[in-house]
Amino acid sequence: MQTTETYQQTNDFNDIMNNRRSIKQYDPSVKISREEMSQIIEQASTAPSSINMQPWRFVVIDTEEGKEKIAPLASFNLEKVMSASAVIAIFADLKNIEYGEEIYGKAVELGYMPADVMRAQLDYFKPAYENAPYDTMKDIIMLDTGLVSMQLMLVARAHGYGTNPIGGYDKENIAEVLDLDKDRYVPVMLLTIGKALNDGFQSYRLPVETTTQWK
Repeated sequence: MQTTETYQQTNDFNDIMNNRRSIKQYDPSVKISREEMSQIIEQASTAPSSINMQPWRFVVIDTEEGKEKIAPLASFNLEKVMSASAVIAIFADLKNIEYGEEIYGKAVELGYMPADVMRAQLDYFKPAYENAPYDTMKDIIMLDTGLVSMQLMLVARAHGYGTNPIGGYDKENIAEVLDLDKDRYVPVMLLTIGKALNDGFQSYRLPVETTTQWK
């Protein structure tokens, strides 16, 4: 994988944050290589998550055949789906704790965590996660996956691409259409990504005085 500098177009934080838009029209002739897409996902995956279980799972749909497969589920977002370089179906993994040994074991190997701390944390969290009620676990992983989704949009912007988070699609059937276990993987959003044909529309944001209380 090449370095970040090879692809990233801007490190201007204010530009990345303030000029991000939800893009509705993409240039269908522009494709994002799988190498660069992997880099974008890797950078986005530095997002925080509960006990670092990283429950986000991505299905990158970047072929015409793949897009046509999910097109019937896209509803009124069909144009965005078909013109984007790719559509990233983002899911949250209810059984994310299965990766606990790998995540914490690698942390020990890299010197990020002592082995006794790893063992103590896994002994405490593993049964708690394995026995957590569905709604409790869903709340945890939806929050975590929302964090990585926002970070993915910002990283894409730094690479010069536009995005659009889509909630209007057939969530009931998306996992099965993509050959995933619907009892394990909870759909979060579809995220279109590609080269924007325009800058998108600005939108009004409520002032801090409306959204914030001080105590």
